[in-house]
Amino acid sequence: MANNNSEFLQRLKEHLRKLFQLDFGELDFGIYRIMNYKRKEIENFIEKDLIQTVEKEFEQYKTQNNQELLSKIEEKEKKIKEDFGSDILKNGKLIEEYGKTKLVKEYLELKSQLDQIKTTEDIQTRVFNDLYDFFSRYYEDGDFISKRRISSKQHKYAIPYNGEEVKLHWANFDQYYIKTGEVFKDYEFNLKNWRVIFRTTFADVETGNTKGETRYFILGADEPVRVDKGKETCIIQFEYRPLMEDDFKHYKVETKSGKEKTTGIKQNDLSPILSEKILKRVTDLEIKSILSERQSSGEEDESNEKTILEKHLYKYTRKITSDFFIHKNLKGFMERELDYFIKSEIIDLNNLEPRHITRAKVVEGIAKRIIEFLAQIEDFQKLLWEKKKFVLKTEYVITTDRVPEEFYDEILKNKEQKKEWAEIGVISAQNEVTRQSLKKLHLPIDTKHFSPEFKERLLEKLTEKGNLDDLIDGVLIKSENWQALNLLLEKYREKIQTIYIDPPFNTENEQFLYKDNYKDSSWITLMDNRLELARQILHNEGSIYLHLDENADYFGRFLMNEKFIYKREVIWNTSSLNIAGFKTKTDNWIYATGTILFYTKSNRYFFNTPHYEIPQVIKGYFKYDGEDEFGKYRMSRYGQKIYSSKEKGDVIPNIWNDILSFNYATTAADESFKFFTQKPERLLRRIIETSSKDGDRILDFFLGIGTTITVAHKLGRKWIGIEMGDYFKEFYLDYDKEKKEMITKTGILGRMKEVLAGTGNHEPCGISKEVNWQGGGFFKYHYLEQYEDTLHNIEFPNEEKGRQAQELFSKTEKGNEYLMKYFLKYETEGSSSILNLKQFENPFEYRLKIISGTKNEEIIKVDLVETFNYLVGLKVNRYKFIKDNSRKYVFVFGERNYRRVAIVWRETKDIDPEKDKKIIERTIGDYNPDEVFINGDAFYPKGYKVIESEFKALMGI
Repeated sequence: MANNNSEFLQRLKEHLRKLFQLDFGELDFGIYRIMNYKRKEIENFIEKDLIQTVEKEFEQYKTQNNQELLSKIEEKEKKIKEDFGSDILKNGKLIEEYGKTKLVKEYLELKSQLDQIKTTEDIQTRVFNDLYDFFSRYYEDGDFISKRRISSKQHKYAIPYNGEEVKLHWANFDQYYIKTGEVFKDYEFNLKNWRVIFRTTFADVETGNTKGETRYFILGADEPVRVDKGKETCIIQFEYRPLMEDDFKHYKVETKSGKEKTTGIKQNDLSPILSEKILKRVTDLEIKSILSERQSSGEEDESNEKTILEKHLYKYTRKITSDFFIHKNLKGFMERELDYFIKSEIIDLNNLEPRHITRAKVVEGIAKRIIEFLAQIEDFQKLLWEKKKFVLKTEYVITTDRVPEEFYDEILKNKEQKKEWAEIGVISAQNEVTRQSLKKLHLPIDTKHFSPEFKERLLEKLTEKGNLDDLIDGVLIKSENWQALNLLLEKYREKIQTIYIDPPFNTENEQFLYKDNYKDSSWITLMDNRLELARQILHNEGSIYLHLDENADYFGRFLMNEKFIYKREVIWNTSSLNIAGFKTKTDNWIYATGTILFYTKSNRYFFNTPHYEIPQVIKGYFKYDGEDEFGKYRMSRYGQKIYSSKEKGDVIPNIWNDILSFNYATTAADESFKFFTQKPERLLRRIIETSSKDGDRILDFFLGIGTTITVAHKLGRKWIGIEMGDYFKEFYLDYDKEKKEMITKTGILGRMKEVLAGTGNHEPCGISKEVNWQGGGFFKYHYLEQYEDTLHNIEFPNEEKGRQAQELFSKTEKGNEYLMKYFLKYETEGSSSILNLKQFENPFEYRLKIISGTKNEEIIKVDLVETFNYLVGLKVNRYKFIKDNSRKYVFVFGERNYRRVAIVWRETKDIDPEKDKKIIERTIGDYNPDEVFINGDAFYPKGYKVIESEFKALMGI
């Protein structure tokens, strides 16, 4: 193959390496682990199979055309000799003399075509260019972006369209937004016998799709670089937090014009400065020399090579500061685009020369092989994303007035529980807690402070007189919200009455991590994915409220219109009017409103018309000015007047002037948790009371600091709250801009425990006095496995079988195709995060390696019982825990689809089947279930469903 071709082929190979992300070989997290495991096969495909495919494709068409042309030429030669004599083909002058004849013209044309077919270099070059152009136009920084071009020359695009009056389309419309959390795990690489470790010692982080000030990696404050010459180890320590005022002195970023840059700073701007500072602190010359070596970065937009240190800094920070997408059907999308590309860019209908048809067929054949390889990796990621996630941990919080007195002695002896009461302020450290106070006060106990046996006995006792799900007021879940909604879907399908969400706004100050140049598209994809699940979980008579600002309300309305029925736009005047602070000079209109979009699932929805409540208005915000001549109450604040009738408050319109934000409402200051986007309780009270009744379920899956569930609880509604942020806990650390230091703040769990107590560091506050909230309650909370955990637990238990299969199948082309399509799913079968059925022998010891909740890996026992309850959509009535037959039994009794269900869990290894049969029959007999699920084998005579097979099917794997 000529050098020119080699250059174009090399360019294609380099791009394929980017598609398969082989330039991140040192990374050992996420999908990179899978890529690295299959690096040999991928490299073999690029270096060997690709070239063989190219040559084979060209040879196929070359041979075909040669035979056809040679046959035609032979016929023409024979005819020419017959007509003009045999000497005509030996004398060029005679050819010229007869060249105008039709027969000779046809002969010469065939000879020309044969010469063209024999010279394949030009076509090959164009094929490599075609393949490069096709794959590069859809791929960007690790993702396939749906930008369908009409013409590469005009740079116009086409979009999927089915005749809608208005169509909202965005670059990532057919993908999942999968940025779920920021995981800080040691990053390690080896260089010439040296171990280099990047370690984040402090992370001020808000995980998941959350809000907050932009964070950056900078060097740690205490001994950021440690070199151990004897062990040949270099540890570099970082902090991940917002930049403080002093940081700008040490990390000066300049614009192209040389001016200091203080806004819009990216991590990549800081990385060269970081590298320089690190190298200055490295005193050992050997490792300093190694880290300073330069090598290609693999980035097209950088002309200069990076040092080894800079390259690894980029990879390490990329893990945290990038977001990613998974295509929902990459193969279908790419093959449709390939067909369009070939017909519009390769084949010219006005010039259907054989070589162009050959070129098109070769491009199609090679591209489809590449697409097949890419798609099987993308589809595997999709499977891992869509897989229902395990419940890692379940705990319960219940006030002592609801706890049977037989548990009081254990509660009084629990030092950790008493310590927590003092920390959240429900009792003082000096107060002595007695049996009488446990019964009289609403002191919240958290089962995490007690033994598993205590929790089991408590659940059994509580459900003797009532169904557990009826007794529980709410469910709190720490998880990325798409994963949580996906798990909840079966149990709560069409059972949520009211949804309120206050998602991250699409602003320039980067309230969550966007992919560069796809800020709008990332946000729309994030919302579209989650609103689709919200639609399925919302009751047919339910309502959904989407709270946005001017940066996203126009996109939000388009998204909501596709899934729900529009009812009203509420304008929340956050500041009231004529506030003294707004009299400052400004060059633009002061922004003082928020937008709340009100939608329903159908036109048959519940709506309780809201009215102004006179006592609330007077007491909460406005002073009473007396009656006017029409007998109406008159209230005012800062010169603004509201009139309300004596007997009943006036109907509230869609402009809400009477609920101020924390910036302006002094009376609301008592409920402020100093949380970036916290909303007043009165705002949520109006929404919840308008669109739900007592006992209805309220959902917020962008929970923030928990105002929605706080208000729902005080108003007697059931609730579900989902949040990924670190502020899920009782307390969390946050950076205080005024004090310029990290301070401890109350988180969601802490707030809800105060709400249950009716008192604490913040309670009573908000609407507590208005609704006469006294305390009391019972809720459970979960920690869920995350997508990062799923990837982290991917193993290759069938590696040896896979190797043998590869040797067997790779001998044929069909075998190679089979391997490309199925090897990942086959070789990873049995991984704990997918489903390790062997671990079901002892279902109470099923374990996962978790990285989503801590800085380091943590091995956690999975709650298979609670996970399965969600998978089957079970309404839990009661639990029964038994120790018999030398093992533990867990019985779950409940309902689904109007059928009575019993679920049986126990260790199956070395079980006595006859004793097992008697225990099961004796325990579930009185319940008379319509369906029975049992893990493993059992002698249950009436027939049962095996949990393992049901589990696997319901998880979606």
